Amino acid sequence: MPSDSHSPALLTVPEVADLMAVGTAYVYRLVSERRIPYLKLGHHVRFDPSELAEWLDNSRVGPTTVRCSRRADGQVRHR
Repeated sequence: MPSDSHSPALLTVPEVADLMAVGTAYVYRLVSERRIPYLKLGHHVRFDPSELAEWLDNSRVGPTTVRCSRRADGQVRHR
């Protein structure tokens, strides 16, 4: 595999936990459930920063619009 001096360094579990503001146990759980992209290097788990950024972006939940209607008795109902 060619070496690219512009390749970002792989992240460790504690670094990802700090980046996401969660505990390391949560990151390990995401790994064990295969819910986060990771690399397995022997016994070590590492994360590609660009894959992690894409995963985080795809995990983003956007806002929703709440529609309200007024019933005949005057009460507001949210849909």
